[in-house]
Amino acid sequence: SLAAPTPGLPQDEPLFSIRQIPLEVFSGFAKTSRLFLHLTIAEKDTLVIRKNPFAKPQTGVFITASSQEKLIALIKKNAPKIIKEFKLSEIKERQRRTKKSKLRLDSLPSAFGLTLEIPSAYHIAKSEPDFYWIRKELKSGHTNIIIYQVPINTIPQDSTALQEIIKMRDDVAGKQLPVEDGDIFITEEAYPPYITSTTIDAKFAFETKGTWEIKNQWMAGPFVNYAIKDTLNNRYLILEGFTYAPSSSKRDLQLELESILKSVKIK
Repeated sequence: SLAAPTPGLPQDEPLFSIRQIPLEVFSGFAKTSRLFLHLTIAEKDTLVIRKNPFAKPQTGVFITASSQEKLIALIKKNAPKIIKEFKLSEIKERQRRTKKSKLRLDSLPSAFGLTLEIPSAYHIAKSEPDFYWIRKELKSGHTNIIIYQVPINTIPQDSTALQEIIKMRDDVAGKQLPVEDGDIFITEEAYPPYITSTTIDAKFAFETKGTWEIKNQWMAGPFVNYAIKDTLNNRYLILEGFTYAPSSSKRDLQLELESILKSVKIK
């Protein structure tokens, strides 16, 4: 459902923060909400997704059914489609805002043959020919983006893909991300990540979500990793976003990272 836990977070946070209001007071400021679900009891069972019906940007889902039971059934049946539309709308809105104030990354196209739209609040923490680390400081913690590439045969398109992605990210992050006292940055072992396939910049990609930790320290947080298959350049391009924010909710922080990573254009 729309209030189900967000995948890939260390603590349960709902996919969406839901506020229920009666139809008779759905007016004024309430009608300007970026996302809304409009439910009505009527003769026909219908579901319509509309863009910008009362404001811009906005996505509204209008559902009618002849009874409350049928209304609930329609919502459950179409929940994956509704969630996909709502999330896509939120990502596009964040990308639109980023365009207004972007971080300049002049060396990124030549290093990796790509462009990425990143908000100006981020800064380059590490820049090497084969590895980029970009970071934003928070009041308590930070959000991070890392970029690198591996040979295309590193990740097989079979049941061992997740195992190889974990091995790859632990190896690269362990070498490239500085940690005190000789500890290492790894994928959390207690809660295995989950993996799915997707499309980014018209290319096949693995999406992996899970939790990272620093071994022997009380530091951990969520990550999202995209391994994009770039056949033309015989590589997997790796884009990852991870958060350390022990005293904050992490859903919206990870959504920002996801919107940044999905803005990639490979040349």
